[in-house]
Order: sequence, then C-alpha cells, then structure tokens
Amino acid sequence: MLGVCYYPEQWGREKVKEDLSQMKDLGLQFVRIGEFAWSRIEPHPGLFDWEWLDEVLDTAESLGLKIVLGTPTATPPKWLIDRYPDILPVDREGRIRQFGSRRHYCFSSPSYQRESCRIVQAIASRYGRHPAVSGWQTDNEYGCHDTTRCYCPRCREAFQRWLKARYKTPEALNRAWGTVFWSQEYRSFEEVELPNLTVTNPNPAHLLDYFRFASDQVRAFNRLQVDILRAYSPGRFITHNFMGAFTQFDHFALTEDLDFASWDSYPLGHVEWGRKFYELREYFPHSGHPDIAPLNHDLYRGVGRGRFWVMEQQAGPVQWAPRNLSPAPGMVRLWTWEAFAHGAEVVSYFRWRQAPFAQEQMHTGLLRPDSTPDTGFAEVARVARELASIPLPPLKPSQVALVFDYEAAWVFEIEPLGEGIQYLPLVLSFYSALRRLGLDVDILSPQSTFSGYRLLVIPSLPILSEAVVERLSTFQGAIVFGPRTGSKTSHFQIPRELPPGPLQKLLPLRIVRVESLGTFPEDRVTWKGKQYPVSRWREWVETSLSPQGILQDGKGAIFGDNNRYYLAFWPDDTFLLDFFEELAQKAGITTTRLPEGLRLRRRGDLICAFNYSPENREVPAKETAQFLLGGRILPPYEVAIWRETL
Repeated sequence: MLGVCYYPEQWGREKVKEDLSQMKDLGLQFVRIGEFAWSRIEPHPGLFDWEWLDEVLDTAESLGLKIVLGTPTATPPKWLIDRYPDILPVDREGRIRQFGSRRHYCFSSPSYQRESCRIVQAIASRYGRHPAVSGWQTDNEYGCHDTTRCYCPRCREAFQRWLKARYKTPEALNRAWGTVFWSQEYRSFEEVELPNLTVTNPNPAHLLDYFRFASDQVRAFNRLQVDILRAYSPGRFITHNFMGAFTQFDHFALTEDLDFASWDSYPLGHVEWGRKFYELREYFPHSGHPDIAPLNHDLYRGVGRGRFWVMEQQAGPVQWAPRNLSPAPGMVRLWTWEAFAHGAEVVSYFRWRQAPFAQEQMHTGLLRPDSTPDTGFAEVARVARELASIPLPPLKPSQVALVFDYEAAWVFEIEPLGEGIQYLPLVLSFYSALRRLGLDVDILSPQSTFSGYRLLVIPSLPILSEAVVERLSTFQGAIVFGPRTGSKTSHFQIPRELPPGPLQKLLPLRIVRVESLGTFPEDRVTWKGKQYPVSRWREWVETSLSPQGILQDGKGAIFGDNNRYYLAFWPDDTFLLDFFEELAQKAGITTTRLPEGLRLRRRGDLICAFNYSPENREVPAKETAQFLLGGRILPPYEVAIWRETL
C-alpha cells in the first residue's frame, strides 16, 4: 500500500479536508502526522489544544484513510527547554546544542524522559483507540544530526552507572580496558569521564563501551514510549523510522521492542552524502546507486524480523545533500516498486506539500507550495493503478545471507588504522557484488539463525563470540569471512591466541601483522590466474593451509578449508564478482551477470527488474516469460515484472 507524510499544523484547518480527499483520490491509504507538532498540541505547559488534531483524525476516518500518529518528542517546544535547560544535549567539543532546529535533547536527561512520557501518555490516552489510528511512530529518526552520543553531565552520571552494572568493580573495569597503559587506572566508577576532549585518542575500550552505552540509552528512551503506547493503544502497531547508512546505535536491539522496522529512503541524498566514503563504481547522478537503497531495504527487513515499511520515500530533490539533484523521470516509481520487490509493506512519500517556509522549504513533495502537482505526483498515481492490477506474493527466503553488525561499525570507527577503512563501504562492496550476479540477499544479525542458506557472507565481524562460532560450526553451506574478522575481544583487545581469535576453531590460521595501504592500489592478488588490485588493507597470515590467492610478495591472501574461506585483504569489486560467482556455482546457486545499472529482485514467483542506467537494458527473461509490467527491452529508469512459465 501507499502513504504520505502530512503536516496539517503547517497549513491550517481549512486545507485538511481538501488535502485528505485528494490523498484518497490519488490512491494513498496511510497518512503519517504529528511527529513534529508538540508546540501545537501543547502550546503552553499543561494546556492542550486537541481540536485541530481531532478534526484531522475524524476526517481521515470518514474518508477511510489510516493514520500513523507520531509521538512529537523529536521537537521539544521552547517553553519546555526554558523550564528544563538540562534537556539540551552537549556535543563532543563540550558545547551546548541550542534550541532552534530539531532533535535538541539528550536521551539521558531525567527531565526529558519524564516529559516525554507525559506527552506520549496524553496523546495516547486521547487517540489510542481512535478508529483512524492504525499505528504509531515513536519520535523521528533517532540519532539524526549526530545526536546519539551526548557529552553532558547527565550522560556522564548515567554512563558511570552503566559501567558499574557491567563491571561491578573498578578493578574489573581496569583489567578490561587495560588502563595500566598510560596510567589511566580508576579507583572508582565516579572517576570515569566521558571519552571526549582528550589530548589524543581516548582508550578504545572506553570508547566502545561509551558507544554501547549510548546505543542502550536510545533503546531505553524508545521503550519508555512503547510501554505507554502498548497500554493505551492496544492492537495498533508501533514502529520507528530509521535512517539509511546510520550505525550509531544497534537497530536490531531497538526493534525488538517494536512490531516492525521502518526507514526513510532518500536514494539521491544518501548517495551524494555518502560519496565521501563510498567508492561508487556504478553511480548515475539522477537515479542513484543501484545497490544503496536495496541494501537498506534488505537490512531493515532483517532488522524488522521480516517486516518493514518505507516511511519516507524521496519524491523529488532534497535540500540537505552536497548536491541536490532532481530524480530522473520515472525514478520515484522505480524506487517504489523496488521497495515492494524487497518486501516493503507500505511506501510512504515525503512529503504531501512542499513547505514555502523554514528549514525544509527547498525539499520537494508531491505537491508544490502552491498546491499544484509536482513531478512525483503523476508517478505515484501510476504506481497506485499498477498495484491494483498486480497482486504481490510473499517473499521467499533467499539462498544467500549477509551478516551485518552495528558493533563492527563501531570498531572500524574507533580504530580504522588508515584512510578509507570504514565498515559500510566494505559491506556495500560485498553486497553489490552479490546483487550484480542477480542474487537476492537476506541480511542477518550475528545473533540470527544461519541455517537454510547455501552461502553466508560476513564482510567483517571483529568481535566474534564463542556462541556465534558455535553456530557457524554447524552451518552446512559455504562461508566467506572478510578482513578483520575475529580481530578484537569484547573489551577491544587483541585476542590472546591472536586474530582471528575463536575463528581459529573453524579455520587454522593466525594473523600476525596487518598493514593499511591507503585508498590507491598498492598491491595485487592473483587468484585463478587473474590479478586484482588491492588497496586499504592486508594481513600477514601464518597457517598450514595452502593459499588460494597470492599477493605480490608471495604471501597468501585467500585461504579456504572445508567450504570456509578467509580473505586476508580488502577485496576489490572485480575480485568479489568473480569469487562469489564461483562459490555460488559450487553451492548450486544460479547466477546471472547483469549489465551495468540493471538489478533483479524476486518476490514469490515474480521477477522484478530495475534499470538505473540512462540506456536501454535487456532483462534476462526466458522466451516463455509472461510480463505483467514492462517488457524484455527495459528503457532507462523503467521497471519490468514477469513470471517465468514452462
């Protein structure tokens, strides 16, 4: 189904019925409202104005529209900040982040926790059983604008309590952190400061625990709201709209308290913002990278235990990227169909009408500021008509899975050891190679069950627990481990047995030295008689295994044993394409090398193709294929859907 994000408080009551009626006529079913409306709901302390919101919900009910009601805690009003200034967060430079935009709060503030519960209870008690309210969105984009990690006195006190609960005694903390180094030893938990404003790098174990603490604080804040909504609004779903390419807290953990995951998809904005660390071999300025949005679809389907929505779908140029390009004609429709192909239940567009004022006035919507339809409007109408005629079967489990770990991203952030060594680009390169072979990919957390897959890909898992190794030991398919796997203990120390730590139970090898090489190719690896460039990272390996790939100095780079493979270097895209193709064929998985910009995704017995490129592409359909959408020759920015027949 389709939805839209709407801000009735910005337009006045006279527009509500007209807008909601037009949404209904367009073919939308869901409308998200309220997530930034605290100052209109409670304009003065304890004085609530419900009349305008009553009218929105009652009108939606009369039209048969379903409301997703957001809790307004992303934007505490000015009167609340003046009353409780301790709500404001502090940045890593020790500066208070002031009122005047959004997300101006600290997750650890007792005042804000209390006030958030109060406003959520007020809204939920009034609207929790309203017939129009289908579900709830907690807050909005937790962590956006670098707000996960705060450095205020409330955070210091909460962090000290968190450490005491984790380590029990200062002596245990000192051993775990290795504080004997540089005379950092602590006599009490009250002596531990936050890991900012240090002369040089903080202790990495200190940082890792602080990142864990900050992640736990986000989840705890979210759970406060969830508990209230469950009590006052039974039978309604609860979700949160996560962001793409954001790793500052553990989304798998937080979503355990939700019914499913949602995320905000801005394919052009994310690519432009991410170009500073992505090496984009395939990138088309007005359509985006063909794997970045799909990577997030598959990630959030995994985060949501098989269920996800796109709560905000880009419908035109945004205003927050280094370049804010206009989507090519057809891309809003393509992005929508692609989300559904990856299992999205709802795609909701941001936003209904472009605002002519304030910070997002250059962020387009389905309507222009004068209420005339913008380009995306017609594409949404087309999708609504197409959805009515193409029933979508359930997704089937994929044959290939990729393990994604938020803690791995923190380890890379804390200790990159060189330029260009970041977790997300490594994950994208592994994922993209699989997709260019026409493969569907499920994304799992390290705590998932791995059984049932034929190929399991782990780009990197620096902290590798004994429990994960035990589950990997019984996995029947092929496993690929990327560099730095098993390189740290849970306390951010080098394993006593050397990396890859407990993985040595599955692969008899030890990493005795590592090198960071920079972003330009400094080496080459030879595999199956072909050479591939190596940059960023390589490892020196001691093992009884014969190497399957050799670096220029004769040292091994690729090792395999009993259908388990370790890559002791940062693999190039061209290598991964060839390597995964061979492993898939050995595992009995059919692959199809796709031309540049073309991607496939299967949903049940349907095959969907998406052309990101500015040129025609031929889809790999059998002669007997029955096309439900598009055809064998796929024009630029078009979609094809077919069913293979005998």
